[in-house]
Amino acid sequence: MDWPLAEAKNKLSEVFEKALTDGPQRIVRRGKAAALLISEADYRRLAGKKKPDFIQFLLSAPSFEGVDIKRDKTPLREIKL
Repeated sequence: MDWPLAEAKNKLSEVFEKALTDGPQRIVRRGKAAALLISEADYRRLAGKKKPDFIQFLLSAPSFEGVDIKRDKTPLREIKL
């Protein structure tokens, strides 16, 4: 259901309750969607599995064992200034 912003502000409890029972509630201002109020259960369903945190991401990276990372010591080209 669409709720004009002013009405949604005045009836926030009703908008909240309808989001829990009837599904997402859209709040509009001047005919354009401004916000969408959804229940936490809907949010969790839409968000899916929690993504791993950054540390877990780094720990799951492939091993660099056997990769040659030695510095190339060849001289740089000469530049005349």
